Amino acid sequence: MRPCRCGSHEIRRYLDRVSGPLLDRIDLHIEVDAVPVSEITATATGESSAAVRQRVEAARQIQHRRFQHAGITCNAQMSNQHIDELANLSDAARGLLSRAVDKYGLSMRGYTRLIKVARTIADLRGEAEIAVPAMAEAIQYRILDAKYWGR
Repeated sequence: MRPCRCGSHEIRRYLDRVSGPLLDRIDLHIEVDAVPVSEITATATGESSAAVRQRVEAARQIQHRRFQHAGITCNAQMSNQHIDELANLSDAARGLLSRAVDKYGLSMRGYTRLIKVARTIADLRGEAEIAVPAMAEAIQYRILDAKYWGR
């Protein structure tokens, strides 16, 4: 809530402490702003924990069925072969992913991790195919490195 008093050189030095290879291994990059106390103490209007739990359990069941003969249990464990055979990426989502890789200079690790995150988002939505909305959401979770680290 308070304005930062650091100079650009200090900010850059702080951000440079996080290496590119380390940042590349973090799947979800989310910027969280301070929340006013009035919002924290207000009556909750969002999705209940029980509803979220049901969606997560349903997604885990989808993954269990998908991987029952693959020797893995979840999307995060997918190898490149699993991705090719089981991720079910639409052509439009693949095109969006390719453009994002070019625009943000993502590594191959970043590329495969985006597919895994998008597959999980699609599973949480109950969608058999990774479509553009799931891929776009996954990409949004990776663009903080472009904002702060220029990568």
